[in-house]
Amino acid sequence: MTETARTDGPASEADTPTSTDAVTRAPAPPSTDGSSATRGRTRYREVLGEPRFRLIFVSHTFAVIAETLRITTFSVLVYAATTSPLLSALAFAAGFLPHLPGSMLLGSLADRLPPRGLIAGGYLLGAAGTLLVALLHLPVGVSLLVVALVALPGPVFHGASGRLVAEFLEGDAYVLGRSLNNIAGSAAQLAGLALGGAAVAVLGARQALVPAAGLHLVAAAVVRLGLPRLPAPPADGTVVRASLTGNLRLLRTRAVRRLLLAQWLPSSFMGGAEGLIVAYAGQRHFQAGAYALLMAALPVGMLAGDLVVGRLLAPRTRERLVVPLTALMGLAVLGFALEPGQGVATVLLLVAGGTFAYQLGLQRPFLESLPQELHGQAFGLLGSGIMTLQGVAPVALGAAAGAASMATGTVMGLAGALILATAVWVATFHSRLPAAVAA
Repeated sequence: MTETARTDGPASEADTPTSTDAVTRAPAPPSTDGSSATRGRTRYREVLGEPRFRLIFVSHTFAVIAETLRITTFSVLVYAATTSPLLSALAFAAGFLPHLPGSMLLGSLADRLPPRGLIAGGYLLGAAGTLLVALLHLPVGVSLLVVALVALPGPVFHGASGRLVAEFLEGDAYVLGRSLNNIAGSAAQLAGLALGGAAVAVLGARQALVPAAGLHLVAAAVVRLGLPRLPAPPADGTVVRASLTGNLRLLRTRAVRRLLLAQWLPSSFMGGAEGLIVAYAGQRHFQAGAYALLMAALPVGMLAGDLVVGRLLAPRTRERLVVPLTALMGLAVLGFALEPGQGVATVLLLVAGGTFAYQLGLQRPFLESLPQELHGQAFGLLGSGIMTLQGVAPVALGAAAGAASMATGTVMGLAGALILATAVWVATFHSRLPAAVAA
C-alpha cells in the first residue's frame, strides 16, 4: 500500500477528539494487475508472487533462525561460564531489551536512509557482533554489552523492512504478507531451537555461535544482491530529534496509541507466562525435557493459527475475531491457575499460540492510522515495544511470584487474567474502527 491515512491536526492537538478519532484516508491506488488489492481478499500465493516481498520474506526467515540460534546458544554459553541463572536470563534478554531506547532515539532512520543498505547493514552488524563473542573469548560482561549494542539499532532495520512490505503490498495482500512473516517466524524459531541444540551438542556453545553469524551473512547477501536500490524519502532535522518527535506524534495520536497497545499488551503478558514454563514444569515434577515440549507448543500454535485465520477467513471476519481470539488467549493462560498436567498444559499453550492470529485483524486499521512519512518509525516502534515488554514481563511476573510466594501456575493464571482485561478494553473501541472491504 503506497497511500495510507494521515492523522488530522498537528502533534500538539493529537489527543483531542477531532484529531485522533477522525482520520482522513487517502484512496488506495489501483492494483496494477486488477486482482487481489481491489477485490479486498487475496491468497498467499499471490503475495509470494511479488518478487520484492518474496526477497524480504526469505531474508527475514534466515535472520530469525540466526537470531534464535544466537539467543539460545549465548544463554547456554553464559550459564556454562557463570552457573548464574540471573546472568543466563540476562543473556537471553540482552538482544531485545535495548530495542525500546533504540527505537526512541534512532527510529527515524528507518524513514531517512535507503532501505537496501540499511537492512543489509543490520544483518551484517548482527553477524559481526556474534562473531566477536564467538571468536574473541570476551569476559561475560563485555559479551553482554556487545550483544546489547548490536541490538540497540535493531528497530531501525526492522522498521525499514516493515515500511517496504507496506509499500510492496496493497489491501489484504499486506495483511497476508504480515501473516506469512509470522508463519515463517514461528517455523524459523522452531528450526533455530533445533539447530541450536544440535550445534551446541556437536560444536560446543561458543563455536555454535559461528553458524548463527553465517546465517546473518546469508540474510545480508539476499537483501544486498536481490533488493533493488530504492531512494530514501527526504528528511529534515537531526536523527535523535526527529526520532523523539516522530514517536511522540505517534503515541499522542489516540488511534495509533490504542492499536499499539492492543498488539503490545497480550503478547507481553503471554511472554511473561512463557518465561515461567520451565519453573512450572519443575514445580509440577514433569518428566525430564517436558519443558522443551511445552515451549515448542506456543510457536506451533502460532504457525497453525496464522495459517487458518490468514488462509481461510475473509478480511472482515479476521477483524471481527480480534476480541474473541484475545479473550480465548487469556482463558487458555488462565487455565494454568488450575495446575494442569503436562498434556493439558501442552494443549493450553497450543490454543494460546493459535490465538496470536488476533493480530492479523489489527494490521489494516493500524497501517491506515499511520502518517505515511512515519511508516518505518511506526513499525520499528511496534516491534521494539513488543520485544521490550516481552523481556520485562517475565522478570516482573517472576518477581511478583517470589514476593507473594505464589505458585508458578497461579502467576501464569494472573497473566491470563491480564490478557482477558486487555480484551475487554480493546472491545470498547474496536467495534468503532472502519470495517474492512468484504471479500
